[in-house]
Amino acid sequence: MYDILKLIFDICLFKKGPEDLPHSIWLLRLFLAVYIGVRALMLSIHFDWLNVLLQVVADIVLVMGFFWILLYLARKLGRFYQVISAVLGTDTLISFLALPGMATMETGQGGLLVVLVMLGLIGWHWAVIGHIIRNALDQSLSFGLGLAFLYLLGSYQVMALLFPEVAGVK
Repeated sequence: MYDILKLIFDICLFKKGPEDLPHSIWLLRLFLAVYIGVRALMLSIHFDWLNVLLQVVADIVLVMGFFWILLYLARKLGRFYQVISAVLGTDTLISFLALPGMATMETGQGGLLVVLVMLGLIGWHWAVIGHIIRNALDQSLSFGLGLAFLYLLGSYQVMALLFPEVAGVK
């Protein structure tokens, strides 16, 4: 397990790619369970449990759907388990690191430093997703970052449409 966790850290540090993870449904299920736990913990800071459940399900459908379509169109569907494991694992790690900042901001205690740290984590998440896409599709980093930006923006828009309270729309 230590080796898998180290691989996720290495992917987050741009040293490895999703192809370095084992092609394993067990690993995907493990990352999915941990992802659900961290995402639920993060969302429960602000929302009730029914809302958390619905948002987590929608989020998983968006992540899995986007990467399945992306790999299908690139004719690289054989990489799905590795890519989705890398996405879920790295997202879980970065989200876990963001939990203290999210809780601090929710209580109204966060200052400029907390905002800057959160913006840094958002930028890091974007870069990691771009790195994963680049390696999954054998494309340039700018291509991966562009698709990652479209994915993150699109998923935010879909979540805001499905759950207006996420975007602060009344």
